[in-house]
Amino acid sequence: MSQKQQRPGGGTNPYLLLTTTMVLWGSGFSSSKVVVDHLPHAVAALLRFGGGAVVLLIALRFVPSQHATSGRDVGRAAGAGVLGVFLYNLLFFWGLSLAPAMDSTTIIPVMSPVLTTGFLLVTRKERASAGRVAGLALGLTGAVIFLIGARTDAGAGGDRFLGDVLFLLSAACWAAFTLLGPRVLAGIEPLRATAYAMTCGAILLGLYSVPSAMDADWGAVSATTWINAVFVAIGPTAVANLFYYRGVGAVGPASASIMMFMVPAVGTLCSYLFLGETFGAVQAIGAVVLLAGAVLAVTRGRVRPKAGEAAEAVAAAGAEDRERGSAERRG
Repeated sequence: MSQKQQRPGGGTNPYLLLTTTMVLWGSGFSSSKVVVDHLPHAVAALLRFGGGAVVLLIALRFVPSQHATSGRDVGRAAGAGVLGVFLYNLLFFWGLSLAPAMDSTTIIPVMSPVLTTGFLLVTRKERASAGRVAGLALGLTGAVIFLIGARTDAGAGGDRFLGDVLFLLSAACWAAFTLLGPRVLAGIEPLRATAYAMTCGAILLGLYSVPSAMDADWGAVSATTWINAVFVAIGPTAVANLFYYRGVGAVGPASASIMMFMVPAVGTLCSYLFLGETFGAVQAIGAVVLLAGAVLAVTRGRVRPKAGEAAEAVAAAGAEDRERGSAERRG
């Protein structure tokens, strides 16, 4: 393998991993909608991420650790799971029970990089050029137009609007989860970090979903629903989240966020083909404005990621943690 393809996240080209992730995520929206249409949203979230956690924990049995994992590393990964698995999916599946999957494929993957970039600009970790600020403003304007379209949708009442608001909140959770990626990976392999994060989130989802699971009509769940549940647990969850963490560790959160723009195209196509969903005129306009603003905000002045920036970020985070650990031991 060439020197150019080697990355801190592993031997495989991280952009290939991220591309595969985005395709899996895009298809996962419509499959999750099938599951949540037949089971309570909390139970659907548990099936997806509980199943994904089991797959990853089994994988850990066959992949030896390259170095010792500290309690701090495990705790940091578990903490990320509270945000990126439990809260994110609680909001996502709740929104999916109220609004079409097509809405989620636009709001979550497009607003996540907008929010990620906004945080990086506010904290001065990225350059705040006029173009990027304009892109953020345009993206937020598109989100408002999209929500107005959901609010005025004659066939959905207020449910679609509430569902879209929940999608927006879940996008904020995912943006924070992305920003935590390099620090979480500073002292732990991506597979273990993903497994611990997903297990922690799945346990919380399990506790939350107990009442709904007891009331669910399990006998009425169709084979098609179970097939979709298995697919989203393995593909868009276990495999995709592992690939995403590897990609974030290799290229950094800002560059990884750029890849999120593939998800709306895949997700919208799947929602149209398999669920027959469509946008209203106002939502379609909002989606275009939102996507244009997001692309401008994330890519302005950043056509390609700087070589080695992710490795430096991960190394810096690791050095900071080691220094803090030494200080604590001295104290």
